[in-house]
Amino acid sequence: MARKHLRHGPVDDVPDDDAPPAAPVVCWLCGRPTGKTIVWHHPVPKSRGGRDVVPMHPICQQTLTATFTNSELQRAGMDVEALLIHPAVRKFVDWVAKKDPDFTATITKKQR
Repeated sequence: MARKHLRHGPVDDVPDDDAPPAAPVVCWLCGRPTGKTIVWHHPVPKSRGGRDVVPMHPICQQTLTATFTNSELQRAGMDVEALLIHPAVRKFVDWVAKKDPDFTATITKKQR
């Protein structure tokens, strides 16, 4: 029996190689282009009512969660400049600016 519909869609859906590449996604914290792994981070934690998400490097997200509590992240909200005022975060962003987008490293535990 012949099938009426193709299983994987029409052949016309093949993407063009002439199309320009998509713009790279930029990390919310450090401003560098993201690599292969993108973490969608809630600047205001979900436990505090946050709904918006922003793209980040995994190492940048680990640094935020190791540096700030949920209450501090809630107070800063979507204002990345308020987070960059913190000396540890500023030092990290300046250090990671020279690294490859897919760079990963071990982050220290929360200092409490």
